[in-house]
Amino acid sequence: MQGYKNIERVKPSGLELVDRLVSVNRVTKVTKGGRTFGFSAIVVVGNGAGVVGYGSGKSLDVASSIAKAVEEAKKNLVRIPLLNATLPHEQKGKFGGSKVLLLPASHGTGVIAGGAVRMVLESVGVHDVLSKSQGSSNSHNLVKATFDALLQLRSPQAIAAERGISLDKVFNG
Repeated sequence: MQGYKNIERVKPSGLELVDRLVSVNRVTKVTKGGRTFGFSAIVVVGNGAGVVGYGSGKSLDVASSIAKAVEEAKKNLVRIPLLNATLPHEQKGKFGGSKVLLLPASHGTGVIAGGAVRMVLESVGVHDVLSKSQGSSNSHNLVKATFDALLQLRSPQAIAAERGISLDKVFNG
């Protein structure tokens, strides 16, 4: 998560984090003695109030790969700026072959997103958003593309401070 301007890292202590399993994939390693099966998991953790993180874990059994993913996700927590349970502005994200477009929506719209994107947005605490994903539907790439879009979001206060104007002029002017 390097290269983003206004990232606020968060410590997991004192937060009520809920983890969501996005996907588990079975992977195979072919050796001289035959095939060895393992598992790869990707997990999203969040508190539903703007703090979210993701992690992936690999192991020979499902339970330990999920546990490793949860531990990594707790190490990568970031704060996302929200505005009235939606996003402050439209944003695009990209990772690998996946592209994600996130649009703020009016109150009562709900989370219009599918699969991995929905899990990330619900973990953040977004209740009203429209989204479109294009390209690869690989869940690992979709989670990372969604995080790319979320980490580029700026709060209205940050935009006002950057421009040197009042908060009213950001919305009205």
